[in-house]
Amino acid sequence: MQALPPCPQCQSTFTWENEGTLNCPECGHEWSTTASLENDETLIVRDANGNLLSDGDAVTVIKDLKVKGSSTPLKIGTKVKSIRLVEGDHNIDCKIDGFGPMKLKSEFVKKNS
Repeated sequence: MQALPPCPQCQSTFTWENEGTLNCPECGHEWSTTASLENDETLIVRDANGNLLSDGDAVTVIKDLKVKGSSTPLKIGTKVKSIRLVEGDHNIDCKIDGFGPMKLKSEFVKKNS
């Protein structure tokens, strides 16, 4: 039996395979078995609905978010254009009209159709 690689997001060793994808039961991250064998540098980011995000996508904020250093929150329904995906806890880099440059967590946005 071949040992499965740990989860690339949380480093959990309890990964399992299901129809060509590897799954992490601790953080819920899914990734392709071929992608993990070929290239570990691919960044996979999903929105709150599970849609795959990529650089340049447009997203909408799904929850009022407090902004450090600002007295006004980022309101639900705020549209963000041309996102850039980055490594880290806040995995979306963007510029929002009225707020300026920001980092957002992907679980608080949904991809625009």
